[in-house]
Order: sequence, then C-alpha cells, then structure tokens
Amino acid sequence: MSNKPQLPPELLALRRRRLLQGAAALPLMGLGLGRLGYGQTPPTAQVNTTGLAITDTEVTVGQLHSATGTMAISETGSIQAEQLAIDQINEMGGILGRKIKVIKEDGASDWPTFAEKARKLLVGDKVATVFGCWTSASRKAVLPIFEKENGLLYYPTFYEGLEQSKNVIYTGQEATQQIIWSLDWGAKEKAAKTFFLVGSDYIWPRTSMKIARKHIESVGKLGKVVGEEYYPLSHTNFNSLINKIKIAKPDCIFCAVVGGSNVAFYKQLKAAGITGDKQFLLTLSVTEDEMTGVGGENFAGFYSSMKYFQSLENENNQKFVAAFKAKYGPNAVIGDVTQAAYLGPWLWKAAVEKAGSFDIDKVVAASPGIELTTAPEGYVKIDENHHLWSKARIGQGQPDGTFKVVAESAELIKPDPFPAGYQ
Repeated sequence: MSNKPQLPPELLALRRRRLLQGAAALPLMGLGLGRLGYGQTPPTAQVNTTGLAITDTEVTVGQLHSATGTMAISETGSIQAEQLAIDQINEMGGILGRKIKVIKEDGASDWPTFAEKARKLLVGDKVATVFGCWTSASRKAVLPIFEKENGLLYYPTFYEGLEQSKNVIYTGQEATQQIIWSLDWGAKEKAAKTFFLVGSDYIWPRTSMKIARKHIESVGKLGKVVGEEYYPLSHTNFNSLINKIKIAKPDCIFCAVVGGSNVAFYKQLKAAGITGDKQFLLTLSVTEDEMTGVGGENFAGFYSSMKYFQSLENENNQKFVAAFKAKYGPNAVIGDVTQAAYLGPWLWKAAVEKAGSFDIDKVVAASPGIELTTAPEGYVKIDENHHLWSKARIGQGQPDGTFKVVAESAELIKPDPFPAGYQ
C-alpha cells in the first residue's frame, strides 16, 4: 500500500493560503519551501526578554531522557533523533542566527530524578526549551516544574491523553488516535470480542487500559474484558500471566508493557506457544526500538498501533531514515517515539521564527497552526490543544524485526485529549 501523505481539503486550503502569504512549511533536511529568519540575526535584547541562556551566537536547550535504567531501551532513539534534528538545524544556520547548544541530562528511569534534572535545566541552566521524557510518570513528575517556572517541554511519546498544558507540546499520539482507533480496527478486521488487558504498573498503562475497557464494554460496545493485569517496571517473570491468558482464551491480548520488560514478555509468550500465527495480540508499546531487544522471531505476527513505522514508503521518510543511519550506523533502527522526538526541534524552530523571539510565552502563542509537510510520518500540524494532527497506523511484526504497515486511517485524526465518555 502507498503511504504517501494525503491532506484533508481544509488543511490543503490552509496550506495554500500560507504559501501565498509566504509562510512556507518548515524544511527538514533541506526540504521545504523556505526558511523563516534564515540568515538573520536580530539583537539578543529583542529575542530574549526573560533571561534565558541566549547569546548573540548561541541558544541553549535541554535534553532530558533516560540514558540508563530500564527505559533506556526505549529512550535512546529519542536522544539520537533530537540530536540529529539539532545538528541539521545548526548546519542550516541555526535559529534566528544562533546555533543550538545542548545540555544533556539523564533521568535514569527514575521519576524523582527527572524532576530534579528538570529544575536544574530550567532554573540553573535557564534553557530556552527542553526535549524530553518518555513515560507518563516522568512527564507528570516534571510538569509542575515546567508550569511553575514557565518552561517549554516537547514530549514525544504516545500517551493516555487527559492532559493539556500551556507548557507542553505533545508530539506523539493521544488515546483517540492510538487506543480507540486500534481497538475498532481489531474488532472489525480480526473479529475480536474478548480482550485481555496487560500493562506495566504506572499511570500510562493503567489509564490507557481504563480507556480501553470503557471503549470495549460501554462506549464502543466491542465486547468484554476477560482479564486485566499489571506488573512493575523491570518485571521479567510473566509465567503466571501467561497461564491466566491461556485459561481466559481471549480473542485479543491488548498490551501496554514498557521498557526492558518487553524482552522477557515476548520471549516467554513464544516459549509458551503463544505466537502470532495462533493468537491476535495488539500492543501500544513495541516499536522498532524495542524490537532490537525483543527479537523479530519472538514478535512475528503480532501487531503494534503507532503513527509511524520505519518502513513507511514516502520521500520524507526515506530521507530521514538515510540521514539517521548515516549518523548512527547502518544497523540503527527508528521507532514511533524516535520519529516524534525528531519533530520536536523542528516544531520549536518554526514557532520561534514565527514569533521572532525565544520568549516562552511568545513561542507558545505562535505554536498552534504550525505545520510540517516534510515530517517523516507524512504531515503533522499543531492543534490549539498542543497535540498533533496525525494518522493512525497498524504494523505487523516481521521475523527480521521490521514492521509491515497493514492499515492506516483514511485521514489525519484531530487530537482530542479529553474525549467525552472516557474520563
């Protein structure tokens, strides 16, 4: 199937108007139609009125991810993608004539550490923005700090929704774009009527499964939930869970197991004879990044619900994949959150140049309506609620660790972080 992005009529009209006005879409890797502010260096006093770490030649930003601990398997790709985008922006001349300097901090898969490092970046380092977090637990830990200190966070992970903040731009999917759409697909295409819900034990999986249960049993009326289990982060013994699944015999195992636990989970499923050719399994949390540890042979035939897969066949993605592999090696892989993390610096660049300032309030005010026609996933646009319009997709795991895209939404889905009936 073709994954060439198709814009809905109203967005095509918006794009034409902006092109006529000269507000060209942001270029990625040299793509696009123009560079707002490129080659211009306005005075620092003009673009920085709030004491951020900005000089006549440099603007300092923060990166806050887990480089160590159980979440490193998932967050390493985000670190790499954000750095790639920053390097490319610097090669183009930077933002408002200033090169980007990065201060990297390690959240170490520990939520209090994330909060501590967020405060350091905002209060001590006075960074102009932060690209970071992965789990909802880490985002919730830093959110009060970003709101109190009026910082700006670009958060790349698909998440449960039920949140909206002036101080966060959410570049991953929320529940209506990932959970609800994928469950409807499973009910229609796989005739799933009974569901066994499995997740890691923290806010994102529990809230996601609460939304899933409501959709299955009441709002969407898809069928019934026949089991629901949660396990601590880093958990590695799933034999008891597997026995419960075998007894329940669900049409669909619906998963939100995260981080390194995925490795043990899928290897133990295969050892127990639960494989993709016998059991429909749909996950919200296995991307190409996790597949490096899980192994394609253990996930083959199972399905993931994501907005991006490395195998997408469009020109934007081909250029992105080539640039990523050129920087990080031919065996490097790119998952959904990695791509969403890559969007962060470009969206920030576009908003800063639109605002003509690095001031947080001005950048935030300029952000709604920013669109990237050159995003690797195809096309995205920042909604008024700070989430992105994007497509939903289903990928089937292959033995070589890649995904085959087997379904995608006909149109971009407007983000709705507070869907009626699910709260």
